[in-house]
Amino acid sequence: MTEQERLEKRKAQAGFTLLEILIAIALLAAIAGLLVTNLDRILGGGREQVARLFVEETLETPLTAYRVNMGRYPSTEEGLEALVKKPSDEAVNWRGPYVKKLNPDPWGTPYQYAYPGERNASGFDLWSLGPDGIESEDDIGNWVAGSGEEL
Repeated sequence: MTEQERLEKRKAQAGFTLLEILIAIALLAAIAGLLVTNLDRILGGGREQVARLFVEETLETPLTAYRVNMGRYPSTEEGLEALVKKPSDEAVNWRGPYVKKLNPDPWGTPYQYAYPGERNASGFDLWSLGPDGIESEDDIGNWVAGSGEEL
């Protein structure tokens, strides 16, 4: 057998067969299908982390600045909107806006606020209604789990 014949034989054996390629494509399609069907479960944890970070830390500084300037937190009636717009003409010490805008939670629902808080009696309650959008066990708040009254 000549050198040329050996090279041609090696080239013929070097590639993938059609069956091997089809099996690889089927495996990739199955993996992609599993990812797509579980995407909400995979990304859902990220939404909860974003909401938790917002209620536990992001608004802490603006609310504290409001309290320093005004001598109190915004009332439940004034709500978080008091951080963006001056609550009344009587609010002479207001030095805001304390935040540029109030974004909704990761599920598109406005964050909830109450002062004085029911779960944080010495401060305010700030929470997301969670994935279901109603007050329930999946709410994400700035309180310690198991403290205060149930919402």
